[in-house]
Amino acid sequence: MSSHQKSRLVAATPVYYGWVILAVGTLGGIMTSPGQTYAFSAFLDHFISDLNLSRSLVSTLYTAGTLAASFVLPYVGRQFDQRGARVMMTLVTLLLGLACIYMSFVRNALMLAVGFFLLRQLGQGSLSLVSKSVINLWWVRRRGLVMGIGGIAGALLSGLFPYLINALIPLYGWRITYAILGGVLILFMLPIGWLLVRNRPEDHGLVPDGDLGDVGDGKTSPVIEHHWTRAQALRNPAFWIVTAGLASMSMLNTGLTFHLFSVFEDSGLSSDVAASVFVPIAATGALVQLAGGLAISRIPVHYLLVLSLFFETIILVWAPALSSLNMAYLFGFFMGMQGGLEMIVSSVIFANYFGRRHLGSIAGFAATLLVAASALGPMPIGIARDLLGNYSAVLSTFAALPFALALACLFFCKPPGAPEDH
Repeated sequence: MSSHQKSRLVAATPVYYGWVILAVGTLGGIMTSPGQTYAFSAFLDHFISDLNLSRSLVSTLYTAGTLAASFVLPYVGRQFDQRGARVMMTLVTLLLGLACIYMSFVRNALMLAVGFFLLRQLGQGSLSLVSKSVINLWWVRRRGLVMGIGGIAGALLSGLFPYLINALIPLYGWRITYAILGGVLILFMLPIGWLLVRNRPEDHGLVPDGDLGDVGDGKTSPVIEHHWTRAQALRNPAFWIVTAGLASMSMLNTGLTFHLFSVFEDSGLSSDVAASVFVPIAATGALVQLAGGLAISRIPVHYLLVLSLFFETIILVWAPALSSLNMAYLFGFFMGMQGGLEMIVSSVIFANYFGRRHLGSIAGFAATLLVAASALGPMPIGIARDLLGNYSAVLSTFAALPFALALACLFFCKPPGAPEDH
């Protein structure tokens, strides 16, 4: 008996429906921005001044909220596997929109901590997990390519968010700006997710990458995938080394980006310059994601991870030494290269290594570690700035971590193939 589901929308779409999923998943990734550090960085000084809080306290609250948020993600991953992408995309978008509206009512440190938890869990964590995973379900052979294509739009439009926020706050204040972001999520992203997202190609008589009909018709060859359970993946050393590499960049990029406006100001560069640097970061990141997506079919993905870790080392050492506008834009170019490589690797590596069947559970567990790691970045950097008066010592010390992990990934992160108890 056929288990195929009938969908007039899927049947009426003149192209493979995975392209629609790519568009919606990419939009979902863009709409995680209110929960991403680059958006918080534009609000940071307003939290400090309007709520009468120190930079160290705000950094600590951000760390606590992010760390608490990370523990919910394994549950979100399991729900993605059980309930499907459509339900989870709609629910998470609604909750993220409401969390943005909540931020407009924040009046003290406790309320700010709750807001950090909600936005990090729903934005950086849940919506990001769902948006990446649904694309991975519909693509296998061309996964790197389509993630690279989506990365162009995602990186460019996400990079405009700090600039947009920096423009809206002087006009409406930071509270109304948050309410506007919440309205966009609920009125725009939510209906798109509900109307257009479908769970798996196999549910509609399709196979990944756009081949129609049965795979045994002589026209298409079967897609060879190794489907690991979460327990099997956690017993594989490659999972832990890959996750450690991604987690180190999550931690250090979050810490650097969270304080980026302050880093620039310490170098005599204005907040407008800091906001404008996100544009070359986004543009470079977009191009690198596309190039990386094309390269993944030819170059082992862990080599791209190694390269991203080396770039991370460079930007951490360089950040406190910015001294001119041109240097700031060149720095943004290198940040974009690092971020683009990190994004394309994190988007595909768990699906490539461990298959699609239990992707939500595996990626959800990894996301817990990545989000938890991101929580550990802002606080020590902020405290070091308050105690030492600059960022040089703490960023240079932290640079040793991605360098060491790059060497580990180079030798111990090869694709694992089939599980031993397959």
